[in-house]
Amino acid sequence: MKLPQVTVLGVGNILLTDEGFGVRVVEALYERYLFPGNLALVDGNVMGLNLLGIISEADHLIVVDALKNGEKPGTIHRLEGDAVPRRIRAKNSLHQVDLLEALTLCRVLGNVPQTVILGAEPADIETLGIELTAVLAKQVDPMIERVLEELDRLNIAYTKKE
Repeated sequence: MKLPQVTVLGVGNILLTDEGFGVRVVEALYERYLFPGNLALVDGNVMGLNLLGIISEADHLIVVDALKNGEKPGTIHRLEGDAVPRRIRAKNSLHQVDLLEALTLCRVLGNVPQTVILGAEPADIETLGIELTAVLAKQVDPMIERVLEELDRLNIAYTKKE
């Protein structure tokens, strides 16, 4: 029996403070946990349509990103189903539009993964800098917990590194 392929994809530009939140969460997951072979941790940066191959191979896709939703910085969001294309069309950033296009092209290829987007409301996505703002840096651990909850729902085993 084939195990479902699960991809955790961190997206964002690490050169623009909080815009790199998704990538930083995936880096922390890689540093702290061991995952089975059917789970891929991917630093998607701002690769957009170049991620099509990775996305189309997944049965389940968990995207981690900074999501501007007009709420208090640090607020965590979870989107799935019809909310994903609707929210991305709101066009928070260019890489999110590219992500929607990649998901749409997956439909043409015959494999649209079950997609969940986990995001945190950024405080600053315009200032050049490789460090997250203090408010989003505090959300890395809670977001890791959210990703692990999604993996639990999918019955994906993981272990914390010593």
